[in-house]
Amino acid sequence: MAQTQLAILLTSVALVIVGLYSAIFIDNIIKKIIGISFIEEGANLFIVAIGYKAGGVVPIIMPGMDTSWFASNAAYPLPFGLVLTSIVIGASTLAVMLALVMVLYKRYGTLSTSVMLADTSKQEEYDE
Repeated sequence: MAQTQLAILLTSVALVIVGLYSAIFIDNIIKKIIGISFIEEGANLFIVAIGYKAGGVVPIIMPGMDTSWFASNAAYPLPFGLVLTSIVIGASTLAVMLALVMVLYKRYGTLSTSVMLADTSKQEEYDE
């Protein structure tokens, strides 16, 4: 099972690298948001891989279960709780980012970040 955990860790690193590349080097703001989402999912996958326990059981104690066996074989519940919380926060953050993209598109008429940053005609209206 160590090979599975290693594969999951490498996949999470690959997701973070792809996300960083997208967030830094790609010009389209929607693709940047997708890259940020990849970074978040890579971090979530990393946390799940850390919480993985080979041969572990669900951390719910059942009637008649030996507590010492349960304590030694139960999976760690904290990483999974953190990931669930992170998924909820990530979904709401993604919704806010996409709403901001809609506002930016209405204002600039493009999704290109280089065009948005280079457009000074709109800035002159606000300076007056």
